[in-house]
Formats: sequence, structure tokens, C-alpha cells
Amino acid sequence: MEAVLRVDLPLRKRASGKVREIFEADGKVLLVATDRVSAFDVILNQGIPGRGVVLTQLSEFWFKKLEKVCPNHLITTDVEKMPEPVRRQAATLAGRTMLVRALDIVPVECVVRGYLAGSGWKEYRETGSVCGVGLPRGLVESAKLPAPIFTPTTKAHTGHDLPLTYAQVEELVGAHTASSLRDLSLALYRAGAAFAEKRGILLADTKFEFGLADGRLVLADEALTPDSSRYWDSNTYAPGRPQDSFDKQIIRDWLEQSGWNKKPPPPDVPAEVIAKAGRRYREIADRLMGA
Repeated sequence: MEAVLRVDLPLRKRASGKVREIFEADGKVLLVATDRVSAFDVILNQGIPGRGVVLTQLSEFWFKKLEKVCPNHLITTDVEKMPEPVRRQAATLAGRTMLVRALDIVPVECVVRGYLAGSGWKEYRETGSVCGVGLPRGLVESAKLPAPIFTPTTKAHTGHDLPLTYAQVEELVGAHTASSLRDLSLALYRAGAAFAEKRGILLADTKFEFGLADGRLVLADEALTPDSSRYWDSNTYAPGRPQDSFDKQIIRDWLEQSGWNKKPPPPDVPAEVIAKAGRRYREIADRLMGA
């Protein structure tokens, strides 16, 4: 299987992200997940074959499982029910394409943390808090938090998202919308984490994106994929150290050790490293969806 790195359609393109190509289609939005991989904000030369399919299938799985907690923007993943230009490229687009409702996207990345890792661990060591949320003293790296916390960030179109306090979210979107974002995010996280734990998986943290449809918040973008979430194997989990995650971390680790300066152009990643990352994506999808 070859990696799908670009997709061209005779439709108006809204945006081209690190992974997704976004098109307009008959008043709706078409999201196509390619197999592209980025690291340190640089798109790599190689993709992970089938990665876009895994991301799309997991999003569809979680959208359906969590729709009682929060409505979502998904209309269909069946390319035969999509506009004719999509049907013409069904061999490429099947499994990696979502037709979704057009929404007014809320300019906040809604991050929820159940464990202390990544930038949250770094901030905790410096301040004893994460995004203004105070935490008990003496926590170690990867520790389970007393309760999940809402730690939102900006939604940057370029560069890195920046942490926001809850008060800053209220200033951005208003008190009512801020409280709804927080409550929905926490409810979605709890539901997802409880299900994943039954499959031997810990949901360390995740981020959600919401949009507005007729004044109502709707879950958008992707849901609980390895790109938007940090998943750990509960059988090997041990607080006090970093954990192996089901994502592209193996590629990031290789790049860190390669001597690359993290600026374009990136080096070519060995095929065996790409293959190992691909197996991690497939494993988390199989374990969560029961495939």
C-alpha cells in the first residue's frame, strides 16, 4: 500500500492542513484525511500508509459512540453518498473521507487531561498548576490526576497553540459558551476514558473542537484519534516516567536522534520506522474498535 500524500478535487478548497484537505461541497464540508505525517511543525517526506483511514474510522466510531453526550458534525463516510467528484475518486478517497455539516468553529482547542504528561507536566513542574488549574503538590510524571481538568488553548492556524486560563476563554467566547465547552469536554473525556479502559487503554489526555449550528455546540473535526489524544497501554503504565503512546512518537524519537535541526527540509525517515508507527496506529484502532 502506498501512502496518499495529496488529494486534488474539482471543488473549492477551504484549507490544506498538516493531515487534512478541506473542501466545500454543496453547502457542506468535505474532510479528507491524507497519510501525511508532520513532526515539529514540518510535514515529512514520507507518510504512513493507511494512517488517514485509521484516523477517519476512529473518528466515525467515536462520533457514533458519543453522540448521546454531544451531537457531532458527521453526515456520512460513504463516498457513494458524496458529490460526484468524490465518487470518481472512490478508490483513493473511500475510508478516509467525511462529509460533515458546515459550522461556525469556536476559536478554542478544548483540551482535557486525566494524567500529567507532555506540556502539562512541564508547566506543573514550573508552577504547580496547568492552565491556571492548581494541582496537589508532589505529583510525578504521568500521574493520574485526582479528577480530569479542562486546560484549553488557543486555536493557532500556524505555529503552536498557547495555553488559556478559563477566565481567558470566558473573555473570548462569553461565560455561557465557556461553561458549555468545559462541561461538554469533560463529559466526552470521561465517557471516552471509561470505554477505553475496558479495552486496556488509558486516555491520558485529548483535545476537542466544537462549532456552532443554530446556536448549539456541536462536536467537530476529529474525535479521540491518536492525533488528538494520548493513549497508553494500561498493562505497561507506570507513573514516574514517560509512557509509550499509540501515535507517531517513534518517528519523533528517530528525528530527535538524527541530528535534524527541525527546520525544512526534513530528512527521510527509514522505512522500518514508518512501518512501526503504522503498526501502532493500527493496534490502537483494533483494540478500541474491537476489530
